[in-house]
Amino acid sequence: MTLDVAWAVDWTRRTADEVFARRSELNELDRQIGDGDHGENMARGFTAVIARLDALEEPLGTVGDVLKLIATTLMSKVGGAAGPLYGTAYLRAAKVSATPALDAPGVVAMLEAALEGIVARGKATTGEKTMVDAWSPAVEAAVAGSTGGADAAAVLVSAASAAELGAVATIPLVATKGRASYLGERSAGHQDPGATSTAIVLRAASDAAAAHGA
Repeated sequence: MTLDVAWAVDWTRRTADEVFARRSELNELDRQIGDGDHGENMARGFTAVIARLDALEEPLGTVGDVLKLIATTLMSKVGGAAGPLYGTAYLRAAKVSATPALDAPGVVAMLEAALEGIVARGKATTGEKTMVDAWSPAVEAAVAGSTGGADAAAVLVSAASAAELGAVATIPLVATKGRASYLGERSAGHQDPGATSTAIVLRAASDAAAAHGA
């Protein structure tokens, strides 16, 4: 199976719905170790994304077109670190997804490019209590799934599950990047909000694939 533009649009809408529904949770996680506005910023950004999608007069032709629309909107609408980080992730992903549909290796390439964009922009690595701690295991799981013969939807299931585990695994970590790093040892015991929103984004991708594919 492959995942087409309709899947990418559904992924976007599901992400927006879930981010909006969980914005208070994301705000609370961010309040504990950051500015307390990650949920509102993400909800504002994806509300703007959906508005742009709804205003389109012609359908988008490639998966990358959808991802580029998300990227440019988030970069202009989302405050704090999330806008540049997610914007760069989606923009890098768009560049390797300029096709009407993605197969399993295509999904892996998309996820790898997104992670590379986040690392390049945020200068972070695993273990620093950031969104990289969810993205990195997600990419590893996606690679393993694709190498083992999983289809595109199954690759996304593996990626989403790994991201969720990665987000939970940030709880005991001491932050060494971003605003949370100012807290030092006091940052331990709290789940990273960016890793949490990463898990939300990837689960939405997986759920959309299940709805479209199969």
